[in-house]
Amino acid sequence: MIKVSHIRSTHHRRANSLDQKMITSETKFPTDRILYFSDAIFAIAITLLVLEIKIPTITEVQALGTMQVLRNLAPRFIGYLVSFVVAALFWRAHMVLGQRITTVDNKLLWINIWLLLFVVLMPFSTAFYSNNFTINGTFNFYCLNLAAIGAILYWMNVYVAKKENLGKVLGKRTVSWMKQRALLVPIIFLACIPLGMISPLLGRIGFVLIFIAQALGDSYFRKGSQK
Repeated sequence: MIKVSHIRSTHHRRANSLDQKMITSETKFPTDRILYFSDAIFAIAITLLVLEIKIPTITEVQALGTMQVLRNLAPRFIGYLVSFVVAALFWRAHMVLGQRITTVDNKLLWINIWLLLFVVLMPFSTAFYSNNFTINGTFNFYCLNLAAIGAILYWMNVYVAKKENLGKVLGKRTVSWMKQRALLVPIIFLACIPLGMISPLLGRIGFVLIFIAQALGDSYFRKGSQK
C-alpha cells in the first residue's frame, strides 16, 4: 500500500509539473511570428484600401469624360489617401514598439489581436465614409474605427512599458512622452466627431492636428533631453 501510495504521489507531482510547463509554454509566444503576422495584416489592409475605389465603366467614361469621372471619384481618393497615411503611421508605431518587446505573453497577444481586428476594418470604414462623404454618420463611424486603433495602440504602449520595464531602460521621461504621443491619436480622432458636426470641413481635416501635436511634442522632448 505504501508503494502504491508513493507511486501515485510521484505520478501526481509529475502531472502537476507537466501542467505547469504546458501553462508556461502556452503563455509565451514567438515574438517574430506575431510581428510578421501583424505586418502581413497591415499590408493586406492597406492594399484593400485602393480596391474599394471602383473602376468606372467605359460607358461612364464615354458619357461623362475622363476628367468628370475622376472628379466624381475625388472623395474616394481622398479617403484612400488619408487612410493610407494613417495606416502607415499606425504600422510604424507598431513596428517601433515591437522593437521593445522581448517576449509575448497571452495578454499582449490578445491586445495585438484586438488591434488587428480594427485594422482589418479600415477598408470598409474608409469606403463607407468616402462613398457618403458629406454624411456625418459615416464620418463618425470612420473616426471611431481609427480612434479604436489608436486607443488599443496606447493600451499596448502602456502594457509593454510596464512589462519590459522601459522606464528603467529608456528613462521615465521618454516612456511618459511615448505614452502621451500614442494617446494623442485617439483623442484627436474622437474630437473630430463633434468638430465635424460644427464644421464638416474642419472635422475632415482635423486629423492633421495629430502631425502638428506630435511634431511639437517631439521638438519639446528633444529640447528637454538636451538640457
